[in-house]
Amino acid sequence: MQLTISLGQMNVELGNPAANWQTVQAMTIEAARRGSDLVVFPELWSTGYDLENAASHATTTDAGLFAQVAALAQTHQIAILGSCLSLLGDGQFGNTAVYFDKDGRSLGQYSKLHLFRLMQEEQFLTAGPAPTLVEADWGKAGLTICYDLRFPELFRRYALAGAQLVFVPAEWPHPRLAHWQTLLRARAIENQMFVVACNRVGRSKNTDFFGHSCILDPWGETLIELGEAEMLGTATIDTAKVNEVRAKIPVFTDRRPEVY
Repeated sequence: MQLTISLGQMNVELGNPAANWQTVQAMTIEAARRGSDLVVFPELWSTGYDLENAASHATTTDAGLFAQVAALAQTHQIAILGSCLSLLGDGQFGNTAVYFDKDGRSLGQYSKLHLFRLMQEEQFLTAGPAPTLVEADWGKAGLTICYDLRFPELFRRYALAGAQLVFVPAEWPHPRLAHWQTLLRARAIENQMFVVACNRVGRSKNTDFFGHSCILDPWGETLIELGEAEMLGTATIDTAKVNEVRAKIPVFTDRRPEVY
């Protein structure tokens, strides 16, 4: 099935949801104008790493900015994915991505499983309880966020569950561009599936973020890769390619989990 995806690579303003929301709205409108089925935004697009103020930003996933995103998706008939701070429980905050379909319905929500100590996530956030496999009208997709990319077990789990694609909204900084590119390609190749990664750009708290949002196919080939400026990139994929690649090199048939 043909699926057109836009990557909303944006400069996230620290602790300024109103300004960031304006960017998300503008990019969503442009993605819809291009005929995209889906637009993906970075990790914590609404606030950046303003984690010490999580209590003032976080809401449940049916309220606040999450509800606004759902309405935006419905208005422009385009699916939207990106992560924001969420309220998981009393005094518990998550880094949560929700996949809203073109009618504004939540098809699944995922709170980051692996908290990144280098940015003090474990001091302010609660890790999510489980992986999330989204079943959209075009197929199945796994949800991950940023640091999850370093845990191949999660991606393999999604592949074994039938995912044709995995999403990776991120805030991945310099100087680890080589890690970003290598790990994304590895996850695509080893699981023979599409990987759709949207990273932020700009500077925050003395950290520079490099963008390079991209879409990789099941061979690990780059379909689109953006630069280091704020921009909207768009590409079309064919999900049928997943089965084609898996038939040519039958990795999943040849696995021997009983000996691992």
